[in-house]
Amino acid sequence: MKKIGLIGIILAILLSFFYFDLSQYLSLEYIKSQQQQVDQYYAENKALTIAGYFLIYVLVAGASLPGAAILTLAGGALFGLLNGLIIISFASTIGASLAFVVSRYLFRESIQQRFGDSLKSVNDGIDKDGAFYLFALRLVPVFPFFVINLVMGLTPIKLKTFYWVSQVGMLAGTIVYVNAGTQLAQIDSASGILSPSLLVSFALLGLLPLIGKKVVALINARKALAGFRKPGHFDTNLVVIGGGSAGLVSAYIAAAVKAKVTLIERHKMGGDCLNTGCVPSKSIIRSAKFMSHISRSSEFGIKKAEAEFEFSDVMERVAAIIKRIEPHDSVERFTGLGVDVIQGDAKITSPWSVEVNGETINARNIVVATGARPFVPPIEGIENIDYFTSDNLWELREKPKKMVVLGGGPIGTELTQAFARLDISVTQVEMLPKILLREDPEVSELVKNQLIKEGVNVLVNHRAKLFIQRDGKNYLVAEHEGKNIEIEFDTLIVAVGRAANTAGFGLEELGVRLNPNRTIETNEYLQSSIPTIYACGDVSGPYQFTHVASHQAWYAAVNTLFGALKRFKADYRVIPWATFSEPEVARVGLNETDAKEQGIAYEVTRYNIDDLDRAIADSEAHGFIKVLTVPGKDKILGVTIVGEHAGDLIAEYVLAMKHGLGLNKILGTIHIYPTLAEANKFVAGEWKRAHAPQKLLEWVGKFHAWRRG
Repeated sequence: MKKIGLIGIILAILLSFFYFDLSQYLSLEYIKSQQQQVDQYYAENKALTIAGYFLIYVLVAGASLPGAAILTLAGGALFGLLNGLIIISFASTIGASLAFVVSRYLFRESIQQRFGDSLKSVNDGIDKDGAFYLFALRLVPVFPFFVINLVMGLTPIKLKTFYWVSQVGMLAGTIVYVNAGTQLAQIDSASGILSPSLLVSFALLGLLPLIGKKVVALINARKALAGFRKPGHFDTNLVVIGGGSAGLVSAYIAAAVKAKVTLIERHKMGGDCLNTGCVPSKSIIRSAKFMSHISRSSEFGIKKAEAEFEFSDVMERVAAIIKRIEPHDSVERFTGLGVDVIQGDAKITSPWSVEVNGETINARNIVVATGARPFVPPIEGIENIDYFTSDNLWELREKPKKMVVLGGGPIGTELTQAFARLDISVTQVEMLPKILLREDPEVSELVKNQLIKEGVNVLVNHRAKLFIQRDGKNYLVAEHEGKNIEIEFDTLIVAVGRAANTAGFGLEELGVRLNPNRTIETNEYLQSSIPTIYACGDVSGPYQFTHVASHQAWYAAVNTLFGALKRFKADYRVIPWATFSEPEVARVGLNETDAKEQGIAYEVTRYNIDDLDRAIADSEAHGFIKVLTVPGKDKILGVTIVGEHAGDLIAEYVLAMKHGLGLNKILGTIHIYPTLAEANKFVAGEWKRAHAPQKLLEWVGKFHAWRRG
């Protein structure tokens, strides 16, 4: 009601201004005709004249009424250059700030809620460089100041910043107009003040903040490189440290564009994804899924099905699959692609130099792609336990009897279910209220219930406090609702997250800045605080996914090789991911939890996969698709899929969001029957039905009735 009242007041002011033709009093002709009388009144009532003029100026600027330029000329004529400049500078800035506050109060929340996803990059830019942009706009009178006031009110820029930047930025234009006002008799029109040459001068002046930003960046770069001697020549264009997903893609791209590139890997080519992460975990998940189908044989019309297996054979299969994929990431393959591959420990010795195996390689640029390692929390007594992480888990050959998985994230949940399906008693321990914390509550609950159904002991709200050994047995002491609970185990898997590999190879000595979570601090171009050093993948974040590491690697490689000509900002707008549990969970963009936290308005459309023909035929009739859209529109803000092959089904939405396609386009696309992919079309149909034009359909019904006679 307060907003409605304020809008009413503003509309009343605007209507009165135009209805009573008050603009005639803010014309150059009227000001010139009244100059003598006003000068006389000012001579007799200085304070009152200044106060009245000040209030009128603030009202005109604050209400975004036309006439500020004429008032500025009048102020110059009335008060002179110095006094006029002081009075008008403060009046214009206060008026602009008033318009800014009104715009922010009335419209910012609704605009950000409705278009928050689209405005994210704008908001980020304003947060980082808003003062620069505003200052540049203020210096160029070509842009209407009242528009700048209103638009800036919709952004995250702070009022204090807006005020002082406006005060300083409008000063140059104010001086021109006030000075012109001192010669009011010679002025024929306000537009004549800004000659083409003056406009060009202002435009050049407006570039100064942006040029200044570039100069500051150049100075900072030179400062970061000071004290290091740049080599006279370079052995290679690029050195890439790390042979995981990010490093391999960076090296591949560099070689593809005929740059000389050296790749250094200390351990195994392929990194964590091939050797300890994605490949082995998905391999064991597949074996475990086969066993789950054996236990569900009656669902498929098979009266009885049995399977005998040795745990060691399952783990050997995992090792064999790694071996089979190894050639894709091998030294031989990348050497054949033109990459100079060196195996050894790299140490960055200068912004242009890397030492490996006792030799120094000079490179124009360096890409750090050293990945991450499993994080082991400092829980008392854990050092006395022979625990496993994803690094050494795949060496396990003897089947555990009682296993504890510490962690309820995607990795912990996937491993929990896989080992439980291999006939191991598994307890999953998570300190937070739910597993899969980043997913919506019903998603987490659905996965948790499936784990419990399969015999897993899922303990949420249990904080691991202590590991003890008693009578030859291992126990985890976990706190739950103020009480200590002991959990016996013979095998412990720690899966509580990953820590970036940023120590031990020269970053500290060079002074490369790190984030609080110890990842390398990079700008939007993936450039570190040392301008010749870039970082990508898990070592830089913000996402620790193999596909994101590959995505970042393109930007890192291209920016290092061609940054002098053109640089590209890393694009994180459409990042999908999946948890390969059963039910599988895949997501892209916002879910409801994210949208609520960010204050973004949304609609939800849901389709339950238990109604899908193919899912029923496969005895996998469970899960759902949930699509978030802009209210009243088919634009997709985010999608969550829970069910069989969710990680594959999400691809259609990733493509749609990347290229701005809405649900109407998905609905109009032919999907093969019977497939799980039809669910994507059906959820689009649900949205369409909910937004059918009911009034129009009523008239269409009457038309058909008329045709029937």
